[in-house]
Amino acid sequence: MKFNLAIIFSFIFTWGNYAQSSNDALLFSSEDLSGTARFVAMGGAFGALGRDISSLKVNPAGSSVFLHNFASFSLANESYENDVLYQGSASNRSNNNFFIPQAGAVFVFNNSNPDANVSKFTIGITYDQKKSLDNRFNAAGNNESSIGDYFVDLANGVPLDLLNSFSLQDRYIFLGEGNFNNEGFSNTDLQNAFLGYNAFLFDPVSDDTNNTSYTSNVNSNSVFQDYNYRSTGLNGKFSVNGSMQLFDNFYAGLNLNSHFINYERSTSYYESIGGSSEINEVVFQNNLSTIGIGFSFQVGAIAKVNEFLRLGASYESPTWYTISDETSQYLYSYSNEFGGQEVDPFVTNIFPNYRLRTPGKLVGSLGLVFGKTGILSFDYSYKDYSNMQLSPGYDNNTDYRIQNQNFENNFDAASTYRLGGEYRIQRWSLRGGYRYEESPNSNTMSELNGYSGGLGYDFGKLRLDFAYDYSSQDYNANLLQTGIQERASVDFSRSNYILTLAIDM
Repeated sequence: MKFNLAIIFSFIFTWGNYAQSSNDALLFSSEDLSGTARFVAMGGAFGALGRDISSLKVNPAGSSVFLHNFASFSLANESYENDVLYQGSASNRSNNNFFIPQAGAVFVFNNSNPDANVSKFTIGITYDQKKSLDNRFNAAGNNESSIGDYFVDLANGVPLDLLNSFSLQDRYIFLGEGNFNNEGFSNTDLQNAFLGYNAFLFDPVSDDTNNTSYTSNVNSNSVFQDYNYRSTGLNGKFSVNGSMQLFDNFYAGLNLNSHFINYERSTSYYESIGGSSEINEVVFQNNLSTIGIGFSFQVGAIAKVNEFLRLGASYESPTWYTISDETSQYLYSYSNEFGGQEVDPFVTNIFPNYRLRTPGKLVGSLGLVFGKTGILSFDYSYKDYSNMQLSPGYDNNTDYRIQNQNFENNFDAASTYRLGGEYRIQRWSLRGGYRYEESPNSNTMSELNGYSGGLGYDFGKLRLDFAYDYSSQDYNANLLQTGIQERASVDFSRSNYILTLAIDM
């Protein structure tokens, strides 16, 4: 039978709270280049241009640049590849999937009074996929350290009496529900240590129930490790837009955004231990399911300085998320001498809701319009990732001060530069773009470089656009949070193919 477990965290930080980790907070705070084919082909540099459905997510004033009602729908194929190097051994994983990057419409209401200050106002409704959460990679190689070190690190300091039990499931639930604040233990770490003890991965130094020291039963300098990571899901956004044109040369707009997160992750860790070790094989499985909803707003303005020059500025507020996590675990060990030991508590841990505040963003834009022949545009954006913040939700007494301090200490402000251009030849449009994103944490990931291009054909009331986008970024991945210090080096590359149907209504 499978039980649900409400885990209570009180005034204690635990890395094991999954979506409360630094990596997941960063994941939910970042976004891909995604949108219409025209938007993507020009590198997303649309803050001073408008007149594209996806431009609204950069600068909400862009909708009032439309002359008529307008709608667009896009379909895309994403392919990504991870080249991994771990302990001198290389591996590769790739995948592709179809998704809907955007859909939306803008409705234009012209003012029939030629003397009015507001010559036009618009209403827009849009959907955008902010970020694909699909990813998978494999890291495999030989190492001297072992998962046994991981479990011993978690167990040291824990009284043996907490790890001893006749009922695996009952004690696992107790360690999850109990308040061990005064002892300085996190619920998740206690549960992991309990699993390791029952899989005979370590032994106490003494059988005294007050014993707090342990030694690993994985005794070898020759350990083969195989780690598989897989995640699925997306971070999406629905927006309601309002914008107006003041006189002939100024546009202002507002977005109200509703966000959602749907995320699942599974990690599988396998170890084969050579030599005379008491334990010869280990399998450790962890599963996470995360859902979240959030709210943000955006304000922006565009100034038409003259027929040639456009200037834009916008502000995106932080996104205030409410997030919930569910986790499950499984551990198996095998000894050539004693056989196999399966440790499965058949429990789903349901964590109290918590809140995540992602950083806000400032955007400055410049656009050059060469009549009906071409466009050049540039966007600069600034986002301070050290402003990410966790806080407790309803019926949650967790203290996140240590984690929030970790955000401040380990993350930086990052700038993004986007450049795009379009050249028109009668009904054809040729487009290109480039973007450069600084790393918010130079210790764990590199900068991102992206290149894009595309073309479009204008049928009159109907336009068909195609774009291709390529980006790459390197990062380091920890297989386990402690015990194994070696990291996997991951070279991530992503390609998008986007097709957009746009209708001028």
